Amino acid sequence: MNRDNDKGKILIIRSLILGGAELFLLFLLVFRLYYLQVYQADKYKTLADENRISTRLLVPPRGIIYDRHQNMLAGNEQNFQALMVAEQTTDVDETLKSFKKIMPLSKDEEKRIKKDLKRNRSFVPIKIKDNLSWEEAAKILLNAPDLPGVIIDEGLSRYYPYGDIFAHVIGYVSAVDESDVKDDPLLEVPGFKIGKSGIERLYDKTLRGQAGNQKLEVNAVGRIMKEIERVDGVPGEKIDLSLDVRLQQKAYELLGEESGAVVMMNVNTGEILAFASAPAFDPNMFANGLSHDEWKELNNNERNPLLNKAVAGLYSPGSTFKMVVGLAALESGTLSKQSRAFCAGKMSLGNHTFHCWKDIGHGYLDMVEALQHSCDIFFYEAAQKLGINKIAAMAKRFGLGKKTNVGIENEKSGLIPDTDWKMQRFGEPWQQGESVISGIGQGYILTTPIQLAVMVSRIANGGYEVNPTFRKADNHHANENKSMGLAPQNIEIVKQGMYDVVNTPGGTALMARFNFNGQKMAGKTGTTQVRRISMKERQSGVLRQDEIPWKYRNHALFVGYAPHDNPKYGVAVLVEHGGSGSSVAAPIGGKMLLEALKLDATDKPID
Repeated sequence: MNRDNDKGKILIIRSLILGGAELFLLFLLVFRLYYLQVYQADKYKTLADENRISTRLLVPPRGIIYDRHQNMLAGNEQNFQALMVAEQTTDVDETLKSFKKIMPLSKDEEKRIKKDLKRNRSFVPIKIKDNLSWEEAAKILLNAPDLPGVIIDEGLSRYYPYGDIFAHVIGYVSAVDESDVKDDPLLEVPGFKIGKSGIERLYDKTLRGQAGNQKLEVNAVGRIMKEIERVDGVPGEKIDLSLDVRLQQKAYELLGEESGAVVMMNVNTGEILAFASAPAFDPNMFANGLSHDEWKELNNNERNPLLNKAVAGLYSPGSTFKMVVGLAALESGTLSKQSRAFCAGKMSLGNHTFHCWKDIGHGYLDMVEALQHSCDIFFYEAAQKLGINKIAAMAKRFGLGKKTNVGIENEKSGLIPDTDWKMQRFGEPWQQGESVISGIGQGYILTTPIQLAVMVSRIANGGYEVNPTFRKADNHHANENKSMGLAPQNIEIVKQGMYDVVNTPGGTALMARFNFNGQKMAGKTGTTQVRRISMKERQSGVLRQDEIPWKYRNHALFVGYAPHDNPKYGVAVLVEHGGSGSSVAAPIGGKMLLEALKLDATDKPID
């Protein structure tokens, strides 16, 4: 009997324990529900909204780029694109087949479409074709019954109204790739394009603007149900450049089919007015997407349209370098205004013979006359007396052998050699003959056209360290530039020589001279060899430049400024394999300077 009572007590105790445990668990459950529904209500409401609401970035209009007179150089145009929602058509292949009857698709486009169809959900629109005109979009809409699932979307695309003539300075935009720094959420937006070269790249963040956003209600699988809220972005800022459309067009007109570069500057402010590299390319091709064949054609062109020759082309400056040698000689006291040298057409140094371009020689000349006639012997002897280190020091003061930091990518620094450079580069001492050849801007010396424009501008303005810029200046005060510390009388000697080059009989650029309302120009020609002339060729008579392959012809150069008595504009011209600086480059430079003076006389002057 007692045993039965004990069993009953144990059962009651176990029941109480089990019941207590169940009550405790029930309490925990109630408490947890209360905690989640009351204390954590805001948190889970937010999470629920995040699942229900999809926030998307809206791309703002890219900033407009203008020249100095508010001519648009890069803007945005209405762009239509054809999209397809796969779930809205019963047969994707049949729809695409019908689309191609209306609008042809390239093999690359078809490949991309198939890839997007596999990658995206059936309700997500995929791009079939973009950059459609209004007429093309209307044609697709007109055939809508035969194109189930195809819709037209409207947006903006980058547009370059002047095409190739601003390609190397304005640059272009293109899609973001893996190498780009993802420092902005906008860069994650599919199809977003950023500046890849030129001004577009230099001021990309300024031009991008700030993204807007769009809040959409979506269902469990991500399909859009309705738009809840829309906040438009802030358009990119506009950029006003120093460039002048009229001078840029003139530069390309004068270069024609030639390969080369023209850079024109205001010698007092550094404003770049024209910046041409030819041949060029149409930046709209890059903005719209370049095909493999188009890229191959550009890349294989022997005249290299993708190379920005104005900042990345390296060339011996030739006789345009003689002003630097002359100033080095005058400033060091090695030569004076009265110093004279005799040119017999050649000179010897050891076992080497150095020739003047004029076989019979120039006779006795002073520095002004040596510049006027571009006598090689005079500057051979000057360089031999100076030594390379003094020449190099003066060249660097004029901006040669170092980047201008104008902001265009891939700019080259060029090369101004000295004794230390030779030892570090080759482990050999500098030779006297190397100084001689450097006296006429050849040998190791390499410069870019923009450096030559800086050099001539600093000579023209009387020796002030003007630096090039693409931004329109707020004022035009030359005295804001730092003085180079050169003796004014020495600058005037060189400028007189440059004046005589153009305006005095015997000057190498006499045929390019002009007189516009009493305003004339000063300048210096240059012709540089791209291959060495053998003694046999020299003795037998060198072939005319137009009789040898293009790539073996001499480069033609010219630097100049105008007006001669109150300089305002400086220009540098390089024509690759053009043959002669006198007959090819000087006329281009002269016409550019004349055009600038004529524009100043119009109702809409450059400034």
